[in-house]
Amino acid sequence: MTTSLKALTNLRWLPAALMACLAACGGGDDAGNSSPGSSAGLKVYRHSMDESPTSLDPVQASNVYANHVLINAYDTLFSYQYLARPYVLKPNLADGWPEISTDTLTYTIRLKRGVRYIDDPCFPDGKGREVTAADVVYSLKRHFDPATRPQGAWLWQGRIVGLDAWKEAGSNYDQEVEGLRALDDHTLQIKLVQPYPQLLDTLAQGYSSVVPREAVEHYGREFGIRPVGSGPFRLVSYDTARIVMDRNPGFRQEPVDLAAEGYDPATQGQYGLERIEGRSPPFIDRLEFQFIADASARWNSFTKGDEAQYTTIPNEQIDRVLTSKHPITLKPEYAEKYFFYAGMEAGFIFQTWNLLDPEFGYNEDPERERRNKALRCAVIKSFDWPARNDSFYGGIGTIFPGIIVPVVPEFDPDLSRVSVTRDVAGARKLLEDNGWNAANLPMFTFGTTANVLNRLMFEQFRAWLKDIGYPPEKVVLKQYATFGDISKAWKQAELPWVVKGWGLDYPDAENTLQLFYGPNSSPGSNDSNWRNPEYDALYEQSSVMLPSPERTEIYRRMNEMVIDACLTATGLARTRIHLWHKDVIALPDREIVGGFFLKYVDVED
Repeated sequence: MTTSLKALTNLRWLPAALMACLAACGGGDDAGNSSPGSSAGLKVYRHSMDESPTSLDPVQASNVYANHVLINAYDTLFSYQYLARPYVLKPNLADGWPEISTDTLTYTIRLKRGVRYIDDPCFPDGKGREVTAADVVYSLKRHFDPATRPQGAWLWQGRIVGLDAWKEAGSNYDQEVEGLRALDDHTLQIKLVQPYPQLLDTLAQGYSSVVPREAVEHYGREFGIRPVGSGPFRLVSYDTARIVMDRNPGFRQEPVDLAAEGYDPATQGQYGLERIEGRSPPFIDRLEFQFIADASARWNSFTKGDEAQYTTIPNEQIDRVLTSKHPITLKPEYAEKYFFYAGMEAGFIFQTWNLLDPEFGYNEDPERERRNKALRCAVIKSFDWPARNDSFYGGIGTIFPGIIVPVVPEFDPDLSRVSVTRDVAGARKLLEDNGWNAANLPMFTFGTTANVLNRLMFEQFRAWLKDIGYPPEKVVLKQYATFGDISKAWKQAELPWVVKGWGLDYPDAENTLQLFYGPNSSPGSNDSNWRNPEYDALYEQSSVMLPSPERTEIYRRMNEMVIDACLTATGLARTRIHLWHKDVIALPDREIVGGFFLKYVDVED
């Protein structure tokens, strides 16, 4: 999931009047919600984020911002324990763990009874009905309907018996899929083409949110801004600056068992979490997301005391707020006001080449293609990760080679033969030995969203390229108005160089290795559009294996293949420092799915 992350579509097609109406009238429906501006007497939690989602349709839930909202508006069959680290899967809408056949190809999942959608005009008499197994079938089918512009099909493509064929036959929702069936209202059966150890993790993603067909058909193109789910909160209003959600009064009663959620009093005891023990979430009346792209503005909102109640520390504030980076320690004046938690992200920052660009990747001339690889390798050698870390990540990120991130068990700490040290001399020699010079080097378009921080990153990168002999006038900036816009450019393979963060969808190295699997090429998650038969075969072999030393060995071999092909400049795992006001009872998180902690947040009266 891209963290400026898996791409979403832009909502600019929506008439301005519609957005204004939704913002103004979202709470005035027949369900009796209060208007978004009136929070008097309500227990409110305000959560700030650096970007906003551009669609709340689960089939387009391709970034962490959308997921924060979706998994609180909708239900997923599975989720993650609130407090366990490393992350531990748990049943959510599923009524316990599935029955799995001895060949691990058939999963029978039972749904909890009595779970109902929120009241909404899409239902007869406006009354929400019970969630059924047929809804799960419908929701997963939508990822294989081209009309929905889906982003999540890669999770199940080639995995479920008959689902790909259903798409090829025209995506008729009334046609049954052999491997995806509702046996009755509360029993789902999934039949796999081959073993898929990560299946249950995929059913915890925002992509797998369970939606009612009535809402999709009733709202049509507006469905992306009108979620109708069975989650702990319901949407009140939505615009690019703020999303307001109110507590779903019909949400099922499930008392918190802190031990079952992985509570560790030694490391988490200071946050007041014991106060939610035995109570049924959600605990707040209103959840507000504040989308503030500018880090200084986000920090100001947080420190004012009566606006945002959560933030991450902006890079420019780190020295002001911390007394120490190793270990991370707050200065007393901040420790007095705020709780904090620091942890390495479950993901990484990386740059990857788009090999469909003939100037840098595949080329009909084999000699030019060979020289293109040398050019890619030279650019990667120019990259100065320590400088990037110090300039933009507070100097507290973790630098590592390859695409297997440090938080997963398959990470290889001994991959010392691969250098992530800048090598200007080596880059210059590569260019010279392969016939590259200032006159024939191709134009290099660097795409990014339009803000000051990204402009600074571009200028730093251009200076590095100048050091290896790349003419600055040939390195040009192309700015996009929104993250949705640049995500579309990535999906359409319009840029030669993709700069992004990837947050793990689930705690398995397979989730980053699939970023270079051939069949996942654009508009899928393989932005490099690399196709290597050996790599693809190893991916397919390992994808059906349970965790084992043999699988880890295959994973690490694949990692080395990506490095050797000069496909990506990688990588850095950020250390996130989360701050929240001391009247907030929570352990905020942004990793894996992101946002599943929000239903457990409480605010002291």
